[in-house]
Amino acid sequence: MIGKSGQIEGVTTHHPHPWRFEFDKMASPAAALRIRTRGQPEALAMHAHPQGQLVMVARGAMTCEVPGALWMAPVHGGLWIPGGVPHGNRVTADADVCFLFVAQDAASMPSACCALGISPLLRELVLHLADLPEPQGAETERLHGVLLDQLVRAPSESMHLPVSDEPRLRRMVDALMQDPSDRTSTAQWASRLAMSERTFTRLVLQETGMSFGRWRQRLHLIVALQWLSSGMPVQQVAGELGYDSVSGFIAMFRKTMGKPPARYLAERRPGGP
Repeated sequence: MIGKSGQIEGVTTHHPHPWRFEFDKMASPAAALRIRTRGQPEALAMHAHPQGQLVMVARGAMTCEVPGALWMAPVHGGLWIPGGVPHGNRVTADADVCFLFVAQDAASMPSACCALGISPLLRELVLHLADLPEPQGAETERLHGVLLDQLVRAPSESMHLPVSDEPRLRRMVDALMQDPSDRTSTAQWASRLAMSERTFTRLVLQETGMSFGRWRQRLHLIVALQWLSSGMPVQQVAGELGYDSVSGFIAMFRKTMGKPPARYLAERRPGGP
């Protein structure tokens, strides 16, 4: 979790002691941290810092909630969170995640959250920076220059779940995040939230920009990617999401992502086809 001082706590790293980062004392244009969670999921409470943040997932998965949206750090890709944006993170058990903090004005990066394509060179530069001991000198300064040059060239894409702080819809969001397999219908949700089906349908579209059916499908996709990235078999993912058959789940995934789950994940692994 995030300590009162703004330090990240409750995670383990390759270093022998728990790692703490003091954002207000960061003097370099970039700093990296690699964490490996213990045998249970870890949560980083909602927080903000002036530095932009790149999240790279080598193993497992991480979701990030920002005002109005839920993002997932793509497997073997990156998630960019601009400086000053409040965000809370959830990391799966036994995950291997690298955070790159980028100082304000150090690089011309997107002003909104987005997924980034991470080249093998950029990945190795970030991991190397995370492994460097203190103190750092001229060699590290040159590394920062190359790393930031590669970072601004990374292609971006949008893969997030719009969420709402409207109290009634927040109850629905929280319930479906807890149980993504819930197949409660539009009419049933409207009744549960004490409104007409027409009002519920209009409110979901107004707050998320999506129909309820499309919104729930996007939720399933994001959750599925998280579980698949953690090594869960496709058959189990389909069952946990409430699909009647594996083929039905694969068809949804292929229609949305353009390829079946196994191929999608394989193409995003370093050295993949």
